[in-house]
Amino acid sequence: MIKNITNVRGIECWGAHTGVKSLRRDLALIYSTVPASVAGVFTKNQVVAEPIKVSKRNIELSNGIAQAIIINAGNANACTGEQGRLAAEAMANSTAKALGIEAKHVLVASTGIIGEVFPIDDVLAGIKEVVPKLSSKSSAGSFAANAILTTDTFPKEGFIEFELDECEVNMGGIAKGSGMIHPNMGTMLAFIVTDAAIEPKLLQTTLKEIVDRTFNMITVDGDTSTNDTVFVMANGKAKNKLISSSKDPAYQVFRNKLEELMLHLAKLIVSDGEGASKFITYKVTNAPNEKMAKTIARAVSSSSLVKTAMYGRDPNWGRIVSAAGNAGVPFDYSKIVLYIGTEQNVAKVLENGQPLNYNKRQMKQMLREPHLVIEIDMKNGKKTATAWGTDLTTDYVLFNSVYTT
Repeated sequence: MIKNITNVRGIECWGAHTGVKSLRRDLALIYSTVPASVAGVFTKNQVVAEPIKVSKRNIELSNGIAQAIIINAGNANACTGEQGRLAAEAMANSTAKALGIEAKHVLVASTGIIGEVFPIDDVLAGIKEVVPKLSSKSSAGSFAANAILTTDTFPKEGFIEFELDECEVNMGGIAKGSGMIHPNMGTMLAFIVTDAAIEPKLLQTTLKEIVDRTFNMITVDGDTSTNDTVFVMANGKAKNKLISSSKDPAYQVFRNKLEELMLHLAKLIVSDGEGASKFITYKVTNAPNEKMAKTIARAVSSSSLVKTAMYGRDPNWGRIVSAAGNAGVPFDYSKIVLYIGTEQNVAKVLENGQPLNYNKRQMKQMLREPHLVIEIDMKNGKKTATAWGTDLTTDYVLFNSVYTT
């Protein structure tokens, strides 16, 4: 059986159906049997869901220690006022009471429709059902992965094994997201657990840096959700020496593996984009600095005109350079080189700011492929950045025009 988050030492899970969603599991609980270092990164949307407020507060109150994450699907608990605030707190308090731990050691996350009264009675009843069923079996991890989904067509899971200080370390994660995906830390949630030992503040710094290179470099539709959340819990049961400095040789191993897992989950989210027919990799190479490279990559990957051109198999590369020019960072257009194609075969369509002759028929044939590559070579440095996105299809428009009806 494929390993998942329950193969991390000390991690137990369950996913249940409370009735908030009609046909799918809609409540997940991830529990560490011992206190764990925790880090969280949240949406930059100015409208913030109530569970994010509770989780931020609890991470601060506990000095970066947690034992449980309770997640509901079907209702985002955003724009819900006082009722929503009390509901989010009740989720934390109820979970803590059922587990016999402190409320400040419980994190809360929600996903679903914004602005509807939160069904707290159903969720609290679900918490009472979930806690006695907590299990370290692989099936329990899969139940949790399925219980956080909304419009997703498949669960997003990942697992990595590696060594730190001659100790075997496990790291697993689950994520959800299909629409409202344009994280800026769409509804995007990700929960990662590991049995490595790492100091909470260092874990927080590391998570923020890696989010900027993974989840913050993906887009489906350009909308940043009210609920975007990434949590990492590290409970230390692998018994490696506590990582407390970025200069520790073990730190770089840990960081690389965490980035590998987070990138895997981020790509799964893109591949499940609502209505999408193509997975597109956007590369910006040879830029003077990484910030510029990231900014241009995100600007091009976010362009609706670029997305629709890719959907229509239209080699309209002018949209790509126009989007790059709108990124808000200065660059010398007369130096850039533009490639379009697939991982196996790309065509150079622009060089030193001058259009090139290329086989348009062959290009349109390449654009039929489900995995595409767009690369902008800035010819002005050594820094690179990569973003990932989808095309924008009629199916996306149709789906989201009747999302609540």
